[in-house]
Amino acid sequence: MGSTKNEYIPLFETKEMKSRIVHRLFAASVFVGIVLIWIYRAIHIPKSGEDGRWAWIGMFGAEIWFGFYWFLTQSVRWNQIHRQTFPDRLSQRYEKELPKVDIFVCTADPAVEPPIMVINTVLSVMAYDYPPEKLSVYLSDDAGSELTFHALLEASYFSKHWLPYCKKYKVEPRSPVAYFESETKVSDANHAEDFASIKKLYEEMENRVEVTNKLGQVSNKAEHKGFAMWDSFSSRGNHDTILQILVNGSDPQARDDAGCRLPTLVYLAREKRPQHFHNFKAGAMNALIRVSAEISNGPIIMNVDCDMYSNNSQSIRDALCFLMDEGKGHELAYVQFPQTFKNITKNDLYSNSMRVIREVEFHGLDGYGGPLYVGTGCFHRREVLCGRKFIKGTKIDIKRQDECRIADVHELEDRLKSLANCTYEENTEWGHEIGLKYGCPVEDVITGLSIQSQGWKSVYYNPSRAAFLGVAGTTLNQVLVQHKRWSEGDLQILLSKYSPAWYALGKIHIGLTMGYCNYCLWSPNCIAILYYSIIPSLYLLKGIPLFPQTSSAWFLPFAYVIIAEHIYSAAEFLLSGGTILGWWNDQRMWLYKRTSSYLFAFVDTVLKLLGYSDLKFVISSKVSDEDVSKRYDEEVLEFGTSSPMFTMISSLALLNLFCLIGILFRLASNLSLRSLYATLALQTLLCGIFILINLPLYNALFFRKDKGSMPGSVTSKSVFWAISACILFTIMW
Repeated sequence: MGSTKNEYIPLFETKEMKSRIVHRLFAASVFVGIVLIWIYRAIHIPKSGEDGRWAWIGMFGAEIWFGFYWFLTQSVRWNQIHRQTFPDRLSQRYEKELPKVDIFVCTADPAVEPPIMVINTVLSVMAYDYPPEKLSVYLSDDAGSELTFHALLEASYFSKHWLPYCKKYKVEPRSPVAYFESETKVSDANHAEDFASIKKLYEEMENRVEVTNKLGQVSNKAEHKGFAMWDSFSSRGNHDTILQILVNGSDPQARDDAGCRLPTLVYLAREKRPQHFHNFKAGAMNALIRVSAEISNGPIIMNVDCDMYSNNSQSIRDALCFLMDEGKGHELAYVQFPQTFKNITKNDLYSNSMRVIREVEFHGLDGYGGPLYVGTGCFHRREVLCGRKFIKGTKIDIKRQDECRIADVHELEDRLKSLANCTYEENTEWGHEIGLKYGCPVEDVITGLSIQSQGWKSVYYNPSRAAFLGVAGTTLNQVLVQHKRWSEGDLQILLSKYSPAWYALGKIHIGLTMGYCNYCLWSPNCIAILYYSIIPSLYLLKGIPLFPQTSSAWFLPFAYVIIAEHIYSAAEFLLSGGTILGWWNDQRMWLYKRTSSYLFAFVDTVLKLLGYSDLKFVISSKVSDEDVSKRYDEEVLEFGTSSPMFTMISSLALLNLFCLIGILFRLASNLSLRSLYATLALQTLLCGIFILINLPLYNALFFRKDKGSMPGSVTSKSVFWAISACILFTIMW
């Protein structure tokens, strides 16, 4: 039967997780086990003066924390939902009324974010399957680099050939380098000829960009008037606003080779002065919001990091299925796509894919009103970012068709530079009530939380074909540094006025509040994990039990919780598309992050609160040399540098190894101690698991000879600290 004229047919649908009831029953059984463990600890505390009393109390505290944190993690598993869009319905209803979309691409350092990578991302979003006259792309270059500007200029020329090629052959992905690296199937002779031609043009462009980068300067600055902006350039932290409209999409002459209009393309390097704090990426985004409002003023803003190229040309239409839905779209502030990476190894060596977060946890957050805003791959309503409050029943019309005509590009560029000056935001609400929030390394998270706390909802969409693909870290140090920044920023949120524990309490669903706290408490996890990594092993060395005997009924809740949680964790990982070895690597990274990244993040946050540390922002490098890349592809852990984090994880690994060797030696040499086997079983197992996880680390410490092995200075310090801890504990306790 046909639908009636006024019948509401949604542009997307929502489905609940099929195994929801099974999971809830399982979670309830684990909770019972956790409570029994707490009861055991409480009623078996050693009496005053007995060996292990304080260690036992410490174990009790750690297990209370583990139980509490486990309860928080259930919030993101309790109510999972999945979304499906219907772009065909969108096209049937609104093809002629599609809103303008402004795309922000952010870069900050050409040394760690190579310009050729940046422009591949830019070209991929310029080539979206979307009316080009309604598309504007803005590149924010916080380094103010003429090398990046030169690369973007080259991209603007190449786009005249690339965009019609993508449309003609329905290319996926639309990042040139990703497309040429893929196994491209050429259908016929004409396609083969066009493919060879476009690839040659790209390689010529790539060569010009790379040659300029090697020189460190642009040799032919007369090529474009924009290079004159660098005549007064002092340094990346001290320069005027640089604004250039490279492609004016409203100009009838801005056409590609097929005669179609080109998207608007703009370069912006906001003003920087040493005496003015620039608020990192949030400051750059807010400058883009102001400048774009005067050029294109798209009601939808999408932002993406410079290393996250578009992998799906339909993503804009997918996002609009949510934002333009007649029934529920008016409640939605933003649509968040997952962060995915193209260079993940088969077994995900460094757990870069964040597989469980992407495939499980964010679907759970979506069930309570929306995911976190993660700072990339996100489509926003401009008016919400600019501070519009949510009023139930009201709607934002994003179908307006106001055509932006730029009469005089030069006059407009000069006029708009003041919007990106470093003093523009003084005595305004920018960074507080308007735009992205300031004061935290993860400004994106507090921005999303603030939006949701005003009554807006968000949507998580995880399509079968990834919307964006980025570059993950290829060394352990890169990964640990990245997680230190994330966990430090999240803890600062918890301790700030934007804390979900009080700022959002009562404003968002309690399940979403718990979900935010799940991430905000990443770094405090280090205390309990460190305790469990050290104390049971040291007491094992002395033969003092901290767990029930295997013959005791109290052994059962420990065994059940440990086995059930690990089986569930492995199953969750496998069902999310991972491998068994990938899960094991994930367990290793789980340990390393909690005993290094989170520890240093926790300490730095405490020092900052005490006034001994300044807020810093570390950009993760997207560059690695050939040897590092080869070891990464072979799934060999990369160390190679002297880092306090490496010293920490190495010392812990060696401490567990020495403790196990020590107790085994004692048991072998003293038959009267054999009765301890039953009482020390769980401690021995715990210590043994730590050792198994660290086998690649021991190899890097003592056996590997390549450049990715552990530096000798780290090895010597780690051995010293581990032996010292064992000796001191044996003597003093």
